Amino acid sequence: MLELNAAPQAPADLIKDATDASFAADVIEASQTVPVIVDFWAPWCGPCKTLGPAIEAAVTKAGGRVKLVKIDVDANQAYAGQLQVQSIPTVYAFYQGRPVDGFQGALPPSEINAFVEKIAALAGDPEAEGLSAAIEAAEQMLAEGAVADAAETFAAILQEEPNSAPAYAGLTRSYLALDDIDQAEAILNGAPAEISTDPLLEAVHAQITLAREAANAGPVAELQAVVEADPANHQARLDLAIALHANGDVEGAVDQLLELFRRDREWNDGAAKAQLFKIFDAREAKDPIVLNGRRKLSSLIFA
Repeated sequence: MLELNAAPQAPADLIKDATDASFAADVIEASQTVPVIVDFWAPWCGPCKTLGPAIEAAVTKAGGRVKLVKIDVDANQAYAGQLQVQSIPTVYAFYQGRPVDGFQGALPPSEINAFVEKIAALAGDPEAEGLSAAIEAAEQMLAEGAVADAAETFAAILQEEPNSAPAYAGLTRSYLALDDIDQAEAILNGAPAEISTDPLLEAVHAQITLAREAANAGPVAELQAVVEADPANHQARLDLAIALHANGDVEGAVDQLLELFRRDREWNDGAAKAQLFKIFDAREAKDPIVLNGRRKLSSLIFA
């Protein structure tokens, strides 16, 4: 089972008192990896006594995703002066060595919790990062032909995150790669309604449709001969496009469909345009074949 939900361990120095001498290490250097909240306070400050415990509780609740450093401005005035701390309590948040947010005065606990959560989120969600890494690994397996391993990994991801559209799409594509179209379609149909319209799932739906068409595609050479003998045979040209796509010649298929659209865009209820959109939807939006095909189709539509 993939360990996607392993909780981050809270560092031992989650909350600490610091000085001007330790500020560089405790704040600037530490914030390179974990956001650091700095609480400038003083022993005589009444509001500080309210803010201090509340912000400590919020940082503790964040579970190590953010640290808290407390600076007594009476004893340490250098960095307070550089940051123009004019009243206390003043709170600054640092990430990757720079101040990124802050506030002055005591706030209600709800606002303090929201502030801490916002700062903690700057470093990302470890669980989401683990999920993303697992999906990337599964995609790499699929690309390298380790289809069974990819399918197993995508399935494990879905056990941890049932609403993961990338994992559903990846698992569906894994079964398409195994030529099990029925199982691929069953997996896609089982996706939760909340993600059913996700572009990734719409893309694999188009891939399933094209795979079913490919199973019934005719021989390219014979269809090519028919089209060359009778360029006005629209059905033969459509069948040729399907056969070309089934044989991996996506660009050739698009060219035949564009020619069919040019000759008769309304033929068979706009079959050429519909087939083009199936191909476009099944591929990445930035695919050069898609970009070029869409451009040419637009030129024909508005010619």
